[in-house]
Amino acid sequence: MTDDKRYSLNDATKQLVASTDAPIDVTIYLDGDLNSGFKRLKRATEQLVTDLDSYGDVTLRPRGDEDLSQKGLTPTVVHERTRDGKTAQTAVWPYAAVTYKGRTSYVTLLHNTRGQSGEQNLNQSIENLEYAFAEAIHSLKQTEPAKIAFLEGHNELPEEAVYDVSRSLARYFQVDRGVLGDDPMVLDDYKVVIIADPQTKFSESDKYILDQYIMRGGRVLWLVNGIKFSQDALTKSGVTPVIPLDLNIADMLFRYGVRVNPSLIQDVQCLPVPVNVSANPQEPNYQPMPWYYAPLLLTSQVSAVTRNVGQVSSTFVSHLDAVGGEDGLYKEILLATSTASRMTATPAEVDLSDLNPDLETFKYAYIPIAVAVSGEFNSLFAHRLPPENIHIEGFETMTVSVPTRQIVVACGSIIRNDWQQGEPLPAGYDRYSGLQFGNRDFVTNAVLYLADDEGLINLRQKEIALRLINTKSAYEHKAGIQAATVIAPLLLLAITGCAVVLIRRKKYSI
Repeated sequence: MTDDKRYSLNDATKQLVASTDAPIDVTIYLDGDLNSGFKRLKRATEQLVTDLDSYGDVTLRPRGDEDLSQKGLTPTVVHERTRDGKTAQTAVWPYAAVTYKGRTSYVTLLHNTRGQSGEQNLNQSIENLEYAFAEAIHSLKQTEPAKIAFLEGHNELPEEAVYDVSRSLARYFQVDRGVLGDDPMVLDDYKVVIIADPQTKFSESDKYILDQYIMRGGRVLWLVNGIKFSQDALTKSGVTPVIPLDLNIADMLFRYGVRVNPSLIQDVQCLPVPVNVSANPQEPNYQPMPWYYAPLLLTSQVSAVTRNVGQVSSTFVSHLDAVGGEDGLYKEILLATSTASRMTATPAEVDLSDLNPDLETFKYAYIPIAVAVSGEFNSLFAHRLPPENIHIEGFETMTVSVPTRQIVVACGSIIRNDWQQGEPLPAGYDRYSGLQFGNRDFVTNAVLYLADDEGLINLRQKEIALRLINTKSAYEHKAGIQAATVIAPLLLLAITGCAVVLIRRKKYSI
């Protein structure tokens, strides 16, 4: 009955809970001395559990004496300023445990997006509650996890370079790696195939296997660059040539409605890079300077993939074009540049010493970097013979796909993670600024979207209006507000009582 349907469950959630054949126990660890915002989050979580219980056997259990730190969970430290100007710190545990058939999944109740206020983050956390619990219940119901695969054989990013994202995806899927070979059905067991920053050409047989995998309903996450550069040359000499990267898949992507252009994108909204500004080499003085070749990409707040996901960091990015406007495919932009961007045609040269370009040339806005495409795709091999080395005995080439979806990202670096002192850093973590960006969340959500058959990912689009109190005005009119809230109900009760007495006297008077 509310405008934003905050107390209504999605049909997919109702069906999910109703399909369970055992009780579900929920324990909320968000407890203790909470401020009003966290109390609201806790009440919303309890209300959601009550709503879930209406469609299945879901029980809220009291918190025990578990040591959550031993389970890899960390508390959130809340910094608040009291009315007398002092700063107070409180540690809270924004987690809930969902237990089904002896298996437990921990749900993170609080989701922080960099650059937003505490009230906005708490409100987004409440918006995300239904999806978080539905995803946990769905994963607990799976006796055998679905399988996804990182493709190898084209100099893609090695396993250690995608360790953080692989670990995140391992919560939901069995994650494999491998080359294609010559079997056209080698990918049939995999829900999603991830192509992470390939550097060498795809053979015709590789393209045929991928194409027919998509025709039979397979889903692919393409993380491909349109340009090639040398990180070693840039590190050693400060200069690197940038040339177009030919992966021999342009015809495939064009047939699927997307073109990756061999352009180099610069953006005013970018990561900083430390630069020595000292004239004395004996006394270096490193200062942060904008590195325009490392754009901070904006996320779409309309798509279920990127809603409430922070900016995504990237380096050496190309841009996309949507082609074939009447092909019946639905295309949705997921990542884009800011309002001040520049495109450079390649071949070109990148020089670390050139840190002061003419900002008036940054005249482009919202250049698309990632796009989701869904529908029925036309096969690249509709009017072509299969490659000779493919084993096609008993295999029929499909020319039009069943309804399926793909995501194409014109940058391979967004999935990459660095290592420090033998430990992997999170994907999207900038060591110089110490900031964490939304790379891991974006890639994880992208794979979940591609693998989602039940429509649970659409729960991330739930939106609850944030209606904030004007704190300054509330303190200024504190006495009047208190008086009104105490006196007004009593006055209304007195008037109502007098009215009832007068009406009764008039009605029953002789």
